[in-house]
Amino acid sequence: MKLEKDLYVYLWQNAYENNCNTYVIRGEKTALIDPGHSRHIKTLFHQMEGDGISPGEIEIVILTHSHPDHLEGLEAFVEKSVRIAMSRDEERYLMGNGKLLYEMMGQTLPKFRIDFYLGEGELHLGKETFQIYQTPGHSPGSLSIFWPERRTLFTGDLLFYGGVGRTDFPEGDSKLLMESIERLSELDTEILLPGHGDIVKGKERVLENFEFIRQNFYAYL
Repeated sequence: MKLEKDLYVYLWQNAYENNCNTYVIRGEKTALIDPGHSRHIKTLFHQMEGDGISPGEIEIVILTHSHPDHLEGLEAFVEKSVRIAMSRDEERYLMGNGKLLYEMMGQTLPKFRIDFYLGEGELHLGKETFQIYQTPGHSPGSLSIFWPERRTLFTGDLLFYGGVGRTDFPEGDSKLLMESIERLSELDTEILLPGHGDIVKGKERVLENFEFIRQNFYAYL
């Protein structure tokens, strides 16, 4: 679904389809954020094609973190001329304790590669500039991505509309999760695009969502 110019959202609320929101930024460099599960990648590609986006257009795949429901579909890209990015801390995690989550879910670690690492600072996709934030808590190397020109924030599984990422997976950390949420709450965000569930549009609604999370989740983390 086209949300705005050069920004497409694929929201998955049915676990039989997928369990991860995927986003496509289409411009001089076309990027896909979080491909989701392998078994549902054909459905994602079909929806993209319905929006006039060929999967072959994807030049960069960005992983907010390495949990199976976000990373597994990367298998569809590893043999293609696509550049794949994740944080260095998350790759370290995936090769260590992060494997345990795959084993807990009866899965094996899929084939993957990381072509370059993302850390704090700017990411340039053609003429567009994005700000990368390291936002640990749900996983140690989780990233969030802010698009200043559009005031758009991609949060991965750090926080959602009316909720936060779980911290009971290996190397989850409730204190770091709250610190990361507070850091992002200071951004001038008009559109919040989480890793699961509904998007949040409008600055007032975004701020209300941050406050709702403070009031209803922090005491239990």
